[in-house]
Amino acid sequence: MENTTLKITGMTCGHCVAAVKRTLDQIDGVQNTEVSLTPSEAKISFDPNKTNINTLINAITEEGYAAEQI
Repeated sequence: MENTTLKITGMTCGHCVAAVKRTLDQIDGVQNTEVSLTPSEAKISFDPNKTNINTLINAITEEGYAAEQI
């Protein structure tokens, strides 16, 4: 397992947090996600054999938010 923290730009409410969490949880290989509004970030545990940081960032971007690794 690998862990990463992504800074997310554009989340403004609880619905945003839930949308990002739901998006990340649907990715094969993601084991655990903690998404928070303050600070605006996601902490993710994932299997590097099944997914990678670029896939995580792209999924968040497709949901309408910006993300970058901290």
